[in-house]
Amino acid sequence: MIDKLFKNKFLIDSARLKDWDYSTPWWYYVTICIKNMRCWFGKISYGKMVLNDVGTFVDEIWRGIPKHYPSVELDYYTIMPNHVHGIIILNDVETGHAPSLQPKRPTLGNVVGSFKSKVTNLAHESEIKLFSWQPRFYDHIIRNEKDLHRIRTYIQNNPLKWELDEYYTDE
Repeated sequence: MIDKLFKNKFLIDSARLKDWDYSTPWWYYVTICIKNMRCWFGKISYGKMVLNDVGTFVDEIWRGIPKHYPSVELDYYTIMPNHVHGIIILNDVETGHAPSLQPKRPTLGNVVGSFKSKVTNLAHESEIKLFSWQPRFYDHIIRNEKDLHRIRTYIQNNPLKWELDEYYTDE
């Protein structure tokens, strides 16, 4: 009954590119935001991000992604007061074994989901019970060197532009 009543009325289309396999070895730019854009990770001071304790363990978890996903590399990233920008590189998985024994390639969603889960669990273990992420994340498939340069510049300069952000707060 409920299924018929609400069928397709509250579904939000995926922001993911249709017909793209998100386990494809490629360079991806992601933005992962805190629910309600609450500033959990620290503050911007004189154009530089100053991480608090939560921001510090977010940084550690982000940098630890390749330990959990050996085929994944990280490029530029920045942790902002209420979101994270980063470039995630999914590489081919090659073991030298028979193709049937090849490990499954992680998807971009697997990597981001694992990161979000680990941060959430640590926050809750640290008695930060109200911490949560927005359910989704933004992604962009990096198309070429020019695109990569533009995104790297954006990531690097993001703390300098914090006061222009619609969710800016000087707390």
